[in-house]
This record gives sequence, structure tokens and C-alpha cells, in this order.
Amino acid sequence: MRLSRLITLVVGVAVILGLVIWLIDSITRLSWAIANPFLANLVIFLVIVLLGVLIAAFTYYFFWLPSRSRRRKRMPPPNVSEVKTEAAQENLQAVRQQVAQIQDEIARRELIARSKQIEQDLARREFRLVIFGTGSSGKTSLVNALIGQIVGKVGAPMGTTEAGATYRMKLQGVDREVIITDTPGILEAGVAGTERETLARRLATEADLIVFVLDNDLRQSEYEPLQALTQIGKRSIVVLNKADLYVQEDLEAILARLRERVRGTVALDDVVAIAANPPRMQTETGEWLYPDPEITDLIDRIVHILRTEGEDLLADNILIQSQRLGEEARRLIDEQRHKQAEKLVDRYQWIGAGVIAATPIPVVDLLATAAVNAQMVVEIGRIYGCEITIDHAREMAISLTKTLVGLGIVRGAIEIATTALQVSVAGLIAGRAIQGVSAAYLTRIAGRSFIEYFRNNQSWGDGGITEVVQKQFQLNRRDEFIKTFMQDAVTRVIRPLQLEMKAEYEPEPLEELRMPEYEELPRAKEDTIDDWK
Repeated sequence: MRLSRLITLVVGVAVILGLVIWLIDSITRLSWAIANPFLANLVIFLVIVLLGVLIAAFTYYFFWLPSRSRRRKRMPPPNVSEVKTEAAQENLQAVRQQVAQIQDEIARRELIARSKQIEQDLARREFRLVIFGTGSSGKTSLVNALIGQIVGKVGAPMGTTEAGATYRMKLQGVDREVIITDTPGILEAGVAGTERETLARRLATEADLIVFVLDNDLRQSEYEPLQALTQIGKRSIVVLNKADLYVQEDLEAILARLRERVRGTVALDDVVAIAANPPRMQTETGEWLYPDPEITDLIDRIVHILRTEGEDLLADNILIQSQRLGEEARRLIDEQRHKQAEKLVDRYQWIGAGVIAATPIPVVDLLATAAVNAQMVVEIGRIYGCEITIDHAREMAISLTKTLVGLGIVRGAIEIATTALQVSVAGLIAGRAIQGVSAAYLTRIAGRSFIEYFRNNQSWGDGGITEVVQKQFQLNRRDEFIKTFMQDAVTRVIRPLQLEMKAEYEPEPLEELRMPEYEELPRAKEDTIDDWK
């Protein structure tokens, strides 16, 4: 209660008590003064009514009205499932906007198809239960036992379930229909086994609830995929199958170890033992008995989870799927931008080399390189959706150039170029070639550094610009890269210089001297003896 209200309450109580005392005394005196008993009783009644009204008003203002206001302010807790569903819808809307930026037609179609599937899942009325585990652990036998009919080869060798087989069932006590998916086994050998495991993991990430089947104690290779699924928010039940093969004491020991291994990853109550396909037994009379599967504990646990947490599991799954789809779209866009930016850097590094080689000076002209880098920064920023002014880009380029000088990378670039070119070129073009190739190398380091800057939302990261530049220098000084880089340098820098030098210093060949051609005059008619006669 606020101080002002408390003071008002104390004053009000004191006033009411004073009025009550005064009224009692006044009523007594008035009753004695009025000779008519009727009038005296009427006055006393009116005074009592007035006093009751005052007390009621006091109680309403200080007690009932505040409590009613608090009840009005107390909002009902939001529905968690609805909140997650709305978040999933927002993610899908963002994915649609991102898909429009993807140039790869195949990738774009795949993302659109997956987004439509998630939208359908938003409206679906089924729980998706995925049976997951190692090969031949008894997954198909468990599916058979759950749906009550043979749907797959029981006791088959590893690798039989090559694709996710899907079945429908209805569990008593669960309102929605349950879709069961039997996945291929994980940890199988060979390329085909790896492909099947990839499919199994993808199906598991799309599940509302996962049943992780084991046939023995949990190995580290099995724990890792279980932990990975848990980390992305998947609810899992760990099932120890073939429990009928153990004596009770050994079974309890294995269950205890399992619960200890998965503590913090899976709830202890979500570790159960079953016998999905007990072996047949022969009686003394020679008849064969086929025991019923012992999966009651698992069914009870599935029903309990779906009844108490089913709606949230559905919402969680939809939200996870939409988030993963958004991450995939962002990854594709980032790869696309990275390729475009690298092509841009490749173009600008040879532009810088041409500028330096065309205007040779005793050392590499870092200011000219910075000018080239500034325009490169503007265009890289445009690829990543960032509009950078040329002045800001020039400041960034000069700052990075200072870093290159301070870290000794400029000197290192010249040494690399000199060492690589000392055999290939000689004479007058050697200096110009070294300067041009060094400029291209520095422009490449600068460009790739700026790519990292824009990929990290215009941030150099915790290590700052120094760490980014050093990382790019180390990546671009490897032997395999230097070899390819110098091959391009010979084509783009050295050969043009050689042709230019040849054209400048070699004299033009003399044209062949030929006598001028004269037109043959017509010959005069020769005189004959007959003419003289």
C-alpha cells in the first residue's frame, strides 16, 4: 500500500471513530430532548443509515476497489503453443523474402517446397513419432508391436530399412492420430550406410517425439546423435530393447547405467525396457508358443507425454523446422554473396595490378592501391545489402592499408612476389612486374578481409581488424595458392608488360625498297625502207 493511501486510511479511521463517539453522544442527548418517541427513533435510524453508508464507502474505496483492479490487471498466461506457432509463421514469412534473393533455381525450389510442407504441418492434426537407432536394434520389430501387425521384415540384417517407412495408428487416450516412421539404422558401414544415416537424422529432426532404440548399453557413438537431437530441442524416449535376454538383476544394472549416462539429456522416466519381439518357446508337448511383445511401459510413457505435452511438442517441432529452414536460406544466400564478392575481389586485384604496373615508382603505391580498394569496398558492401559512401569506403581502405603496413604484410607481399618472379622475369620489366603482382596480392588480402567484415554485419569481431587481416594473409600465403596466383599473374601482368616493352624498344622493320613503277609508253612506229622511198 502506498504511503499516501496509508495516511488517508489512518486519518479516515480516526475521523470515523470520532464521528461514532460524537454521534453516540449526540443521539443520546437528542433522544432525551425529543419528547415524541417516534421522531426520536426516526432520527436515530437516519443517523445509523448515514454512518453505515460512510463505512461502506470507506470499505469500497480502500479494500474492494484495489483488489478488483488487481484482478483486472492480472492477465491470463499466454498459450505457449500459440506463441510458438506465431513465431513459426513469422519465420516462414522471413524465409519467403529470403528465397527471392536466391539465384540457384534448384535450391530455391527446394526451400519453397519445404516451406509449404511446414505450412501444411501447421494445420495437421497428427503427432509424428520417429523410431530411431542403430541397425538391427529392433526398430522394425517395435513398429510391428506398436501397430499390432507385421509391416516389415523382423530380424532382418543391418541395412534392410533403406527409406523411412510410415504407418498410422491410434493410441487410446490420445486425441490426435499418431504417425510412426521407421528410419534406417545409423552407424552402418559404407557410402550407402552414410546416406541412410543422413536420411534417418533428417527424419528425426522432423519428429515431434523420438523413440531411440538400443539393444545394449549406450555407446559413445550412439550417445552423440542422441545428444545432438536433444540440443536442437527434440524430446526423446530411450528404449532398451530385447530386455527378455537379460536376467532381472543384469537388466536393472543396465537401466541404471543408461539413466546415469543420459542424465541431463533425457528424463530418467523416459528410459524404459521392452521386449518388442520375444523369441518363441516350445512346450513339453512340442507346441510352439509366441509370447506377446512386452511394450506396455513404452506405450504408457508415449501416451503420457502426448497427453500432457503433445501440443507444445507440435509447436516446438514447427518452430524448430521453420528456424532450420531460415538458417538454410541464410546459408545459401551467404554462399551466393560470398561467391559474388570473391569474383569481385579477383577482378579488382588485377585492376590494381594494372594501375601500379602502368605507373611504376620505386615502391608499391599504397595510395593508388587504397583508391582501388575504396571502390571495391563500395561494391562488396552493395552485394551484402550495405550502402557505403565512397568517402567512408576510402577511410576504411586507408585504415586497412595502414594495418597492412603496420603488420609488415606489404613487405611480405613484395618478398613473395620477388621470390616467385625472379626466375620468370628479368631486365627492365622485373621491377614493374613485382610491383604489380604485389599490389594484386595486397588487394586480394584487403578484399577478402572486407568480405569477412560485411559477413559479420559490418563488424571486425572480437579480435579487430588486425586478427582478420592476419588470418587472410596466412590463408593466402600457402604454396598451392601462391602457385595458382602466380600463374594468373603471368597471364594478366607479366605478358602484357613484355608485349609493351617489346613494342617500345624493338625498331620497326624497314619496308622493302622497290623501284617506282612507271607506265609503259606506247612505242613509236618504226620507219621502214619503203617509207623512205
